[in-house]
Amino acid sequence: MSITFNTAALLFPAISLIMLAYTNRFLALAALVRSLHAKYLEHNKSGVLHGQIKNLRYRLKLIQQMQALGVLSFVTCIVCMYCIYIDHGFLTELTFALSLLFFALSLIVSLLEIRVSNKALELELSDMEDADDPSLVDYIKRKFDKTKNGPR
Repeated sequence: MSITFNTAALLFPAISLIMLAYTNRFLALAALVRSLHAKYLEHNKSGVLHGQIKNLRYRLKLIQQMQALGVLSFVTCIVCMYCIYIDHGFLTELTFALSLLFFALSLIVSLLEIRVSNKALELELSDMEDADDPSLVDYIKRKFDKTKNGPR
């Protein structure tokens, strides 16, 4: 098998895009953590809030692993390109394979994080199912009024 600069360079846009997606997920999660922190400071210590905090800690670890594997994929791809430059066939193939492996592992961890994220949304929905009024619109209005007028 012959790996050229073009072959290795194909990974760069894919890795860059996935790292951008991971960064966006991290930023969204950071905003959620800040929001939950504000709720916690308001002494709203419901079971749902504690469940969300536990879920967020796990998701943060998963995102850290996704990003680390993405970076490793990028670095091994760069090393692969250097090995192509110095014309070292075995190291070229090895580092290209490692880059693909790290990229695949990163995507697998991303899939796991997506599943955990969905569980967090299910936790939020279960909290709303306990509302007295079955209307979602009325529930949201009551929540908005509580935050607007302060706790009742």
